[in-house]
Amino acid sequence: MTPPSTPAPGSLQALQAAHGPRYRWLLLMSVMVGAMAAIMSSTVINVAIPDLSRHFGLGQERAQWATSGFMAATVASMLTTPWMLARFGFRRTYAYSMWALLAGGVVGGLADNYTLVLAARVAEGLAAGVVQPIPAIIILRAFGPQEQGRASGVFGMGVVLAPALGPSVGGVLVDWFGWRSIFFMVVPFCLASLWLARRYVPVTGPGGVAARRDAAIDWTGLVLASAGTVCLLNGLVQWQAGQGLQAALLLSVTAASVLGFVAWQRRRLHRHRDGSGAAPLMNLELFRHRQFAMGSLVALIYGTALFGSTYLLPVYLQMGLGLSASYVGALLLPAGLLLAVTIAFVGRLADHHPAHGLVSLGLLLLAVSFAAVVLLDRDTPLIWLVALTIVGRVGLGFVLPSLNLGTMRGLPGELIPQASSVANFLRMLGGATGVSLCGIVLEWRLGVHGADLSAAGAVAPRLSAFNETFALLAALCGVALWAAWHLRAHPGGPQRH
Repeated sequence: MTPPSTPAPGSLQALQAAHGPRYRWLLLMSVMVGAMAAIMSSTVINVAIPDLSRHFGLGQERAQWATSGFMAATVASMLTTPWMLARFGFRRTYAYSMWALLAGGVVGGLADNYTLVLAARVAEGLAAGVVQPIPAIIILRAFGPQEQGRASGVFGMGVVLAPALGPSVGGVLVDWFGWRSIFFMVVPFCLASLWLARRYVPVTGPGGVAARRDAAIDWTGLVLASAGTVCLLNGLVQWQAGQGLQAALLLSVTAASVLGFVAWQRRRLHRHRDGSGAAPLMNLELFRHRQFAMGSLVALIYGTALFGSTYLLPVYLQMGLGLSASYVGALLLPAGLLLAVTIAFVGRLADHHPAHGLVSLGLLLLAVSFAAVVLLDRDTPLIWLVALTIVGRVGLGFVLPSLNLGTMRGLPGELIPQASSVANFLRMLGGATGVSLCGIVLEWRLGVHGADLSAAGAVAPRLSAFNETFALLAALCGVALWAAWHLRAHPGGPQRH
């Protein structure tokens, strides 16, 4: 009789045997720390931009490159996560990302010129993009269907606290220690995540299979996707700046990159099926699953509305209603904390209720919070502003833990890494464009009403421009609501079309 083989040290099987049933929670908590660091690094920089601008003598547009460079790097690198997991396994992929994030924080904090700051931000963005799809892969593969919602809720609550509390803590650090302290904020999180990775993150790839050194990456697809992303974001920035010709050229390159990317991915998929080539960067077969296709559409629009409103709401409160920055922070903080609580609650609901209903309810609440802004004016009691913000954040809390589950449940296990990568890519792409889109629409409506954002300008026309921009976000949520309703599973298993 052949004795049972001993699992390799650090493999999924060995760690499961060592830690027992609680291991899946230890693994989730380990990657949650890294995800919190990645998300915090994306949002907290905004409070340091004025101080950064003064230190290096920058205009607002150049200072914003610290944010846009991070976003572009994040979006592009997300598509590499499945390849990195197959090539290096979970632990090395996660550790490489944390080391890159740590290096970006240290270099950015010590930089004595703005070019080095931008390079540090790009390094942080590349790391954040690789890390963010990993938790969804773990939740869908390590947890049973009856626990996936609870796991999503626990993870979502922790991750949401990072952007909710980060700017508040970051503002204090900037006042006390200057803009450099913002970069150093990620250091303790990165060090903790590296220690946890050595203990709980497996060296194997998805499904517990050994990492394959022969796994090849689709470099052509990655170049096309990166070029399209960078040109799209820069094209929108140029459009917002009134540079019509440059914007048209960049957006034309974006369209050509997208068409080339789709054609190349189709060709790569056919060659992979024939055994004559490696896997494509994005498996377009995913979109034949109706739930995934509809969930991806929701993720794209949801990202646009979420990040767009995150930019628009503080601007509305400060430049529309004339409130101070510290007052705005105090108004938004309770809603951020309530969002974390809502996510934990809805995560448990997601184990027992259909995802399409929870996502649809969340989008409805989000749309109502945007549409109701048109009823406000400068004399509206601030309690109504707080109430609308809370309604919107509760809506977000219903969407966040349910969307990934509704999008990817029913997919074959081997497609889950790519599915998580693509869904996060589309959500972040929507988010990266949402900020510019809101800025473009707001400038357009301000021009139509003959208003500006200066304190001396007339208030009523300025608020009308904001109201119409919020109405656009409400309309986008309406489109996402239609797609969310098609997330419902039909009898007979996953739907293909």
